[in-house]
Amino acid sequence: MSSAATSSSSGPRILVVRLGAMGDVIHALPAVASLKHSFPGSHLTWLIEPQWAPLLDRNPYVDSVAIFERGNPGAWLRSWRKLRASRFDFAVDFQGLVKSALAASMARPDRIFGLHQSQVRERPAALFYSNRIQAHAAHVVERNLEMAAAAGAANILRTFPLPEGAPEGELPNSGFVLASPLAGWRSKQWPLAFYSRLARRLERELELPLVLNGPPGADLSSVIDAIPHHSSVAGLIHATRRSTAVIGVDSGPLHLAAALGKPGVAIFGPTDPARNGPCGESICVLRSPHAITTYKRISIIDPAMRDIDPDRVFEALKTQLTRCSTRCAAP
Repeated sequence: MSSAATSSSSGPRILVVRLGAMGDVIHALPAVASLKHSFPGSHLTWLIEPQWAPLLDRNPYVDSVAIFERGNPGAWLRSWRKLRASRFDFAVDFQGLVKSALAASMARPDRIFGLHQSQVRERPAALFYSNRIQAHAAHVVERNLEMAAAAGAANILRTFPLPEGAPEGELPNSGFVLASPLAGWRSKQWPLAFYSRLARRLERELELPLVLNGPPGADLSSVIDAIPHHSSVAGLIHATRRSTAVIGVDSGPLHLAAALGKPGVAIFGPTDPARNGPCGESICVLRSPHAITTYKRISIIDPAMRDIDPDRVFEALKTQLTRCSTRCAAP
């Protein structure tokens, strides 16, 4: 475990479980901040997979980060021993999977809070919970806050404490639009060819280059009119902070940009923006009226994503930038 903050530990010892992925970790930040803020002197540990741990760097509401190792039996044993040694008063499982509920159970807390079996992602996970919460909100952030409140968070904070990130790769010296075209499910992606058309209009009419971000090794070469940028999570955070605006799909980089208050446009298809859309008002959501909501992980681009034309995205982004400049100029 690594320490991210200090605590007098006079209050309860709290374990929160949100192993991944990026957008889901970001959506849990306000609930975790609310828990820490509501229990003065508490010690809060966040159990997370190693690739997402940089999102919690220097988080003032997280005292310790526990890395969830699951690659082999030896890694499981190390995780189990670390959790058992910490002696938690209660745990909150924000993930709702059997693996996350089992991980919370491994720590042997007095109580485990999780969603009701009718709402949890994997119904057997609810068998591990002593307290099952029936959430009423639509958006994931608000549902997480309901869980935190059920666990005793009396002071609700809607804050997204995120690190500064670190420079990686080459970025334009002046303004640019950042897009992260990849998503965990291919059905949520926007066709790569559309980014080329968008890049040309951005450069021609707004003099803003389009930067395409992806993890190391991602093939972005087919978008010849955009600047490829490969980075880790820390590099993505830095690039997002540097950007003038963002173009996103329902994936972690979009939710990162929304948490940082960046102006931009989100393109949605099979997933429901009422449940998974960007928080705040800085990012405009475009979704085809023909979109059918489904959370099946389909391996082809959803037709509803193709319905969103690059020219429509450009005009929406131009409007968002105008609104942003008006707000910034206001006394």
